Amino acid sequence: MTPKRKSHLEIVDWQETKLGTLCLRRRVLQDPHEVISEITIDEAFLMSSYLTLSERTLSERALALHQGEALEVMVGGLGLGYTAHEALKSSRVRSLEVVEFLPEMIGWTERELIPLAAELKKDTRLSIVEDDVYARLLAPPSALWDLVLIDVDHAPDAPLGGASAAFYGEEGLTKARAHLGEGGVLGLWSYAEHSPFEEALRRVFSEVHVEPVTVFNDLIGEEQTDWLFFARG
Repeated sequence: MTPKRKSHLEIVDWQETKLGTLCLRRRVLQDPHEVISEITIDEAFLMSSYLTLSERTLSERALALHQGEALEVMVGGLGLGYTAHEALKSSRVRSLEVVEFLPEMIGWTERELIPLAAELKKDTRLSIVEDDVYARLLAPPSALWDLVLIDVDHAPDAPLGGASAAFYGEEGLTKARAHLGEGGVLGLWSYAEHSPFEEALRRVFSEVHVEPVTVFNDLIGEEQTDWLFFARG
C-alpha cells in the first residue's frame, strides 16, 4: 500500500449556515510542499482542491454531449469552483450562472479565499446567484438551458438537506427536463452509484450515460470512485 502523505491543517474561515457549521481549511502537505483547500460542514468532508478530476469531467463530458454553440449553462453548487471553471474554458459557453444555496460560500469567492476565485471573478460570462437549484428546477422554467450541471448533494440518497429529495424521482426529473432547451444535457455528480436514480433518468430521458471516475487518493492511501450521470432528450 502506498503510504499516506503527511500534512497539517489550518482553519481559514468558518461560518454558521442554514445547513450547519461550514468550514474552509487549508491542508499543508509535505514532501513535496503543497497547499490545498478543503470544505467541511459539521466536520463532515465536502470537497477539496486536491483531486478535482470528477468535478471537471462533469463539465467536460456534458459539453461533449452538446454540439451547439453560444451555450447557456447553469451550475448547481459553487463549491470550490472547478465545475464552473472547467465549463468556462470552452469558447462555446456564452454565459454561465452558478446557483449556490449558501451565501457564505459565495462570500468566500468574493473575498478570494478559494484558489480559483480571482480567475472566476474576472470572467464576464459568469454570474453567481444565491438560490436553491432544486427548488428552481422543480418550478416552471423561466428560461431554457443548454447544460444543467449539479454538484450539491453527496449522492441521490445522501442529500445535504431534505429539500432535494423530490428532484431525484421520475416526477422531479420530468420537471427538471422542462428547463432544458433542444439537445440540452442534464449532468449530476455523485460520490456513489445509484441504480434507482439511473432507472428514473431512463424513464424520463431518451439518452442516459453513467460514468465512473476513479483516482488514487494518496492522502488516504486508497482509490476512490465518483459517479457522473448524464441525460438528454
